[in-house]
Amino acid sequence: MEERKKPGEFGKPESAKKPKATFGLDENVAGLLVYVLGFITGIVFFVAEKENKFVRFHAMQSIITFICLAVLSYIVGVMPVFGWLIANLVSLGGFVLWIVLMIKAYHGEMYKLPVVGDLALKYSSAKK
Repeated sequence: MEERKKPGEFGKPESAKKPKATFGLDENVAGLLVYVLGFITGIVFFVAEKENKFVRFHAMQSIITFICLAVLSYIVGVMPVFGWLIANLVSLGGFVLWIVLMIKAYHGEMYKLPVVGDLALKYSSAKK
């Protein structure tokens, strides 16, 4: 007897199905959501995801990147004279980076930032 397929799966080969991640999401959607609230959603997905290396990598990269940006923005912001201007430039750069990282993750790219990407790769694949 032939196995019945769900609507929308007719004719799709097994290899065309997207891998699933935490909360039953496709891994590219989970990768995008990891960045939505910066390090907060990064922590949520990093703790919740145990298997999917793609999601764990992006979660750890989100945590490291946005905590570093927040600390840098704060430190520069308290500097006298031009600190507020530099802090605003850091925030603008962080916003652009945030958009780029969400797009890259949604397209399924394992996009590594310099330095941070290597740290994220190291800590996301560490055995507990």
